[in-house]
Amino acid sequence: MAEAGPGHPGGGRLVSWYMGDAEATGPVLIASNRGPVSITRGDDGRLSAKRGGGGVVSGLSAVADESDMLWVCAALSTGDRAAARATPDGLLDPDLVGDGAAVRMLDIPPATFQRAYNGVANSTLWFVHHMLYDSPNRPSFGPGFAREWEAFRRYNEMFADALADAARAAADGAATGSAAQSGGCPVARAVIQDYHLCLAPQMLAERAPGTPIAHFSHTPWAPPDYYRMLPRDVGRDVLTGILGADHAGFLCRRWADAFVDCCAEFLDAKVDRGRSQVTHAGHVTSIGVHPLGVDADRLRARAAERDVLSRMAALAESTAGKQLIVRVDRTELSKNIVRGLEAYRELLRTRPEWHGKVVHVAFAYPSRHDLPEYREYTAAVQRMALQIQDEFGSPGWDPLLLEVNDDYARSLAACRLADVMLVNPIRDGMNLVAKEGPILSDRGCGLVLSTEAGAADELGPHALMVNPFDISQTAQALHEALAMSATERERRSGALAAAAAAMPPSRWFSDQLDALDRLPVV
Repeated sequence: MAEAGPGHPGGGRLVSWYMGDAEATGPVLIASNRGPVSITRGDDGRLSAKRGGGGVVSGLSAVADESDMLWVCAALSTGDRAAARATPDGLLDPDLVGDGAAVRMLDIPPATFQRAYNGVANSTLWFVHHMLYDSPNRPSFGPGFAREWEAFRRYNEMFADALADAARAAADGAATGSAAQSGGCPVARAVIQDYHLCLAPQMLAERAPGTPIAHFSHTPWAPPDYYRMLPRDVGRDVLTGILGADHAGFLCRRWADAFVDCCAEFLDAKVDRGRSQVTHAGHVTSIGVHPLGVDADRLRARAAERDVLSRMAALAESTAGKQLIVRVDRTELSKNIVRGLEAYRELLRTRPEWHGKVVHVAFAYPSRHDLPEYREYTAAVQRMALQIQDEFGSPGWDPLLLEVNDDYARSLAACRLADVMLVNPIRDGMNLVAKEGPILSDRGCGLVLSTEAGAADELGPHALMVNPFDISQTAQALHEALAMSATERERRSGALAAAAAAMPPSRWFSDQLDALDRLPVV
């Protein structure tokens, strides 16, 4: 097999990733900020890998067990950086990452990453799309933001360069491999993930013309009246960046429509809603809705393992047969944990018949603690939890169990024991917990669900829907879920589980690839 020439930054190593005997559709390139593995260095100095965290990784890991797939991601930890620096191009040793997709980690300069990730992605784009700004005080876009935006562009450029290297390497490998010998020459298809990489599709299209590109947004999309908070050029660049893709995917119709509305208003793009297409600068981008679901068999198998069973036994013992209201979240501002706790407090104040008969198990795992807003929000969660304990706790009853240390097995155990799942985000792209809870619940659970979660499109008919800002309505829904008959709860939970499993990650991902195979005709 021929190697890439010296003009290719990836060199021969990337060509060795492409095996040359792929199916006619060619290899797949995934790009996301967080990768499928996290690398740590042990006391003996050796590097080891474990599965990476985060919702995007959870969704993609189930489809990444492909030998003809390359996952491009950022090196996030010191272990990641050490592994990335051990090879000229950051293509990790297969013995380190194990079976599945090849992994290329990008050693992005720390200052660039900090400004791009925290300054723009998490403190600006996340806040806009989740409509979280305290607008009398924030945002303020000045010279500091201009430096952060330039870093964000550079961060996206590094991903685009890596993807272009891989696309050229795949083309070189195909040109001399069995595909070419049989008359075909498949090209790599790139599937770029989330708001961190919203500029990368256009950049990749410029660097590797002809590469089919999809972009998928795992967040909500802000409507035009809120999106206009961004500086004009920044807002236009984000839209133009995504429209560089041949297909743009969203988790529900509401978010897709908001994106299309922004394209029409801020780019004067041509919108064909009937064909779900946006045309801008002569390029057509198809718009798709791909609701991410759960691999039910895989999830249930994990929840049957020994570590989960031991945590189930401990939780069942500590709650002494009481009904459990369960929530599992990161302490992100959008998750609305404080209002959820306030609703539980109102339930106990207005419905004393539940005293001693219910326990709220709230898992609120730390998130983004390098941002001051998130540190304060975590503290607010803890303050509210203490108030509930002080007001209602008694020697024979702990009304609230708040856990802030991340423990995946414990979360699965709680979902299996749940009588009620509380999922009340202010705004959420999808929310997989709303889908995982009913699948895992042993007895069937009631679901109290925010109207502002993307999952509401699929789960709404079988859930108790609430306005996430209405504490009294949420308290009433909790009461109705707790008082629901076992037959009704089991019926609803079964319907929720079926809807949650209807679009497993493998199908969710293959649908995006299929969309690339049906590129719109201008």
